[in-house]
Amino acid sequence: MTSISTPTAYPKAVLFDLLTALLDSWTSWNHAAGSEQLGRAWRAAYLRLTYGCGRYIAYEQLVREAAAEVGLPESAALALEADWLKLAPWSGALDALQALRPHCKLAIVTNCSVRLGTQAAGIFPIHWDAIVTAEEAGMYKPDPLPYRLALGKLGVDAHEAAFVAGSSYDMFGTAAVGLRTYWHNSVGLPLVPGAQPPEIEAPTLDSLVPWLSRFGQTESHSIPR
Repeated sequence: MTSISTPTAYPKAVLFDLLTALLDSWTSWNHAAGSEQLGRAWRAAYLRLTYGCGRYIAYEQLVREAAAEVGLPESAALALEADWLKLAPWSGALDALQALRPHCKLAIVTNCSVRLGTQAAGIFPIHWDAIVTAEEAGMYKPDPLPYRLALGKLGVDAHEAAFVAGSSYDMFGTAAVGLRTYWHNSVGLPLVPGAQPPEIEAPTLDSLVPWLSRFGQTESHSIPR
C-alpha cells in the first residue's frame, strides 16, 4: 500500500523584523545602559518614539532622544552603536532561515538606518532577497509603506507572504497590509493595546518553520511559555 504524504504549503516569501525577532538587541541595549532595568526603560522609550513618529527621522537621533528621556547620557547611545556588530542571533534563528531558504524568498523590514540595517542583516550568512529599512522607505513601521515596499521588491502579494514580528507594534502594520504574522515574543511583552493579535505568539522561533510549512492550513494560537 502506497502512503500519501501531505504536501507542504510554504508561503512565497517570509519577511522578518530584524532587531527584535532575529537578533537579541535587548541584551545589547541593557549592556549599553548599564543595567536591565535602564535598558528596558530606554528601549520602551525608543519604541514609543519610533512607532509614533511615522515619517523617518534619523534612527540614531531617536536612540539618543530615548536615552535622554530616561536619564541616560549620550555615551549610552554611542556604546550601543559601537557594539552593533556584536548583536547576537536568537537561538534557532539561523537554523530557521536555512530551513526556509530552499522554499521561500527571505526579506528584512527593519526600523533603522540603511547603514545599520545592512550591517545587522549581514550578521547572518544568508542571501536576503530584499532588505528594507525605515530610512529607505521614508517611514517607520507600523506605517504600511515599509512592508509594501518589501513585498514589491519580492514581487509577491501580501496573502502569499508571512511576517515574523519582534514587537506587537508590528501588528498594526501587518493587519493593515494583510500579512499573516508570527510574533516571536522572546521577552514576554504584553500585546500593545489596540493591536490585532498575531496568528501565532511564541517565546522562541521553534514553531516558525512548522507553521510556515503548513501555511494554508494553520489556525491562530499562542505557544505556552
